[in-house]
Parts: sequence; C-alpha cells; structure tokens
Amino acid sequence: MSEAYQRAIVSSTAAPEEFWLEAARAIDWIEPPASAHDEAGGWFGSGRLNTCYNCVDRHVAAGRGDVLALIYDSPVTGMIARFTYAELLEEVGRVAAMLARLGVGKGDRVIVYMPMVPETLFAMLACARLGAIHSVVFGGFAPLELAKRIDDAEPMVVLTASCGIEGAKVIAYKPLVDEALALARHKPASVVVLQRAEVRAELTGSRDHDWATLRADTANDPIPVCAPMASADPLYILYTSGTTGTPKGVVRDNGGHAVALAWSMANIYGIGPGDVFWAASDVGWVVGHSYIVYAPLLVGATTVMFEGKPVGTPDAGTFWRTIARHDVKVFFTAPTAIRAIRKEDPDAAFLGDIGTGDLKVVFLAGERADPDTIGWLEEKSGLPVIDHWWQTELGSPAIATCFALGDTRRKRGSAGFPMPGCAFAVLGEDGQPVPDGTSGSVVIKSPLAPGAFRTLWRNQVGFEKNFVTFP
Repeated sequence: MSEAYQRAIVSSTAAPEEFWLEAARAIDWIEPPASAHDEAGGWFGSGRLNTCYNCVDRHVAAGRGDVLALIYDSPVTGMIARFTYAELLEEVGRVAAMLARLGVGKGDRVIVYMPMVPETLFAMLACARLGAIHSVVFGGFAPLELAKRIDDAEPMVVLTASCGIEGAKVIAYKPLVDEALALARHKPASVVVLQRAEVRAELTGSRDHDWATLRADTANDPIPVCAPMASADPLYILYTSGTTGTPKGVVRDNGGHAVALAWSMANIYGIGPGDVFWAASDVGWVVGHSYIVYAPLLVGATTVMFEGKPVGTPDAGTFWRTIARHDVKVFFTAPTAIRAIRKEDPDAAFLGDIGTGDLKVVFLAGERADPDTIGWLEEKSGLPVIDHWWQTELGSPAIATCFALGDTRRKRGSAGFPMPGCAFAVLGEDGQPVPDGTSGSVVIKSPLAPGAFRTLWRNQVGFEKNFVTFP
C-alpha cells in the first residue's frame, strides 16, 4: 500500500473531525458545517447545500460551462449526444420547471422509471435542484415490484418513457406503469411520458402528460432556484430487496453523500475536471446513481451514459470502441461484463485492433471478481484491473485500492484495503472477533462513513433491528 494511502487512513482514524472537514472543502456549502459528525445530526449536520448546484451550477459559475459534462452513447439506437455543463444546466432547469409546474417541491417524492437516456439524468438532478426526493426504479421492473415502491414512497409524480431497449428487444414501459398504478394503493397525481421513436405510448386522462408537450408549455417558466438542503435531508430513496423479498428503501443524504463521492473520485479513481469517466452500469442501481450521475459531475468531469450491452450491441468490441471514441480515462464495470466479452472474444481480438486509448485503469465491482478474469483482462489490456467492494447501503467504496494515491499493487481475488471511515471486523456467532484465517460475519463499526445510509424510508425500526447491532 502507498504512503499516501497510509497517511489518509492514519489521519482519518486519529483525527476524523479534521480529516472529514478538510474533505468537505471540495463541496460548495450554503452554510459550511461547524463539525464533521455528531450522533444526532449525522455527517456535517449543521451544513446546508444543494447537490444539483454542486453538480452543475457551480461549474458554469466558475467559467467552465463549455466543458463536456455528459456523453450519451447508444449503440442500440445509433445515437450519440454530448452536453456541456452550460447545456446540462439548461436541460436540468427545464425538467425542474416541468416538475414545479406539476406542484413538486421540497420533500416530495418522484419515481423515475426510465431507460438509459439523458432525460433520466436530467430528471434526477432536477429533483435534487428542487429538494424533491427521487426514487429510481430499474426500467422494465415488473408491475407488482413497481407498485410496492409506489406505495412505500408515495410519489407525487412518476416519470417514465414509452419504452426501453434491452439489446435487440424493445420493452414498452407505459403498459407496465399503468398496471403498477392499478395495483398500487397510492395514486400519483401525474405521470410524464418521454416518447421514444421505437414505441409511442398512449396517454389517457388528465393524469398523463407528454414530456415534450409539458416542456414546451413550461418553456417560459423561470428555472427554479436550487433549494437549500440540510446535510441530512434525503436526496434519494433507492429500493433493494431484503432476504424476505420485501423492498427496503435506502435513504441517501445530501451532505455526506457529496463529500464521500468527491473524495472517492479524487483519491480512489484519480478523476478531476475535464477527465472522462465511464461506469458501465444502469442508473437503476447504486453504481449508476453514484458513478454515472453524481460523482463525476461533482468534480467537474465528463460522465458517459451508455445504452447497450457488453456483447451483442453489436459485438464484443463495443466497450473498447466506446472507450477509444470518448477518450475514457477510467472505466468501471462488473466482472460479468468482462466474462461475457471474454466468452465471445477469448483472444481479445477487438481490444487488440482498437486499443485502450487514454484508458489508465479498469475498476470492477458488483460481484466477486475471480482472479482468472482479472488476470485475463490485465494480460490483454496491459492495464491494472482493480476490484473493489461496497453495496447500496454504503453508497461508495468501502474496500478498494486507491489508484489515485499510487496504489497499483493488489492481490487478485482481494477487494483491497479499507477506505477512510470504514473500520471492519470479522465476528463469530457470539459477536466477538475471530482469529485471523477464520471465517465469520463482516461488520463495519459505527459510525458509518459519510454517504452511508442512516435509516430506511419510513422504517427506522427495521433499520435499527437489522443494521445497528450484531448479531
């Protein structure tokens, strides 16, 4: 491990207040926090900020409006679109105006049931701008599962699209939304539908709105200002199924989330203003929330939103073409994607023909990265391939190798080292630490690091029962 990593761990352990207040300087605060952490207020409890402002407005205000913010690359439609930070501000502002016209304000919930298109990112940031709480549901989820989330979140508005595209398959979304709303007890006031060329959805009644029409109708409405948010105020709810199959709503805060993601980009991934970062995930999952939408934009980087698959759209070379085409510096994907590419192209012929371009490193997460897969990709690419670990509840890496701090040595099959604020232990059934080399339950000592959840949506009892103590 590098000396820089060791200094970060020593500092965050010996003087956590000073360490995290220094990390918080990466964020623009309306009211800077007086302290880093207290039990009642959580992380940066006295601070006030707006996440959308930090992701968009401040970069434009700093004179970097012409820097590329978002690249949308869709091999399934053949479309590529690019948005500068100034253009992103306009797009987010227009969606915020649409939501405001529908009555959405601070604390209201908005379900986002959409595919991997730019409007999905605009919608998430628009909610953050208003202080509304978005809950993104993976596009194409079954109506019953969507209905459960609607009943729990009780959204004022559902944002959706006429369809999503999964490989060669077009999936109509609006019938799924209609069925979910018929099943749900809670009835949102409005449904807004983005019409795509592949399928046109039928709109019925006063509840449904056409996205383009609503945007045109609100074109002269002022762009809403960024709502001041307490650090602990919810930014989003992301549902994940528990062992019972009942979805639990992980609540992410504003302040701790922003600080944690900004720290990770600078110290784990080595990404800053103008760098191109691509997380090949979906915004329906936590990786998409953290590393497609929020983290790259917080640091003024360029994020890639990819609507396609590692193979079949059109072939096993699509990832390498995307990396080369957009000058991607850091790539983040799942081991399954690499295994799929290897199966289709075992000799990495596409990679050999296309090359790695500006790529410096590949990060893997989402499941176990087997040493054989890591070794294959390292051999074929000539680049470090780094596994790291975290989960929805944590929001950002808890175990990693800090590439940006000079760490490239790693053991294949290991996820790396603990990140600042993550004090791990392995406990036996009696709740006591087990000896080295002994299996047990992995736990993280309280308080959890910035950005980690502090509650479940409307289920504090469940949070305390299942997550606060062990066993």
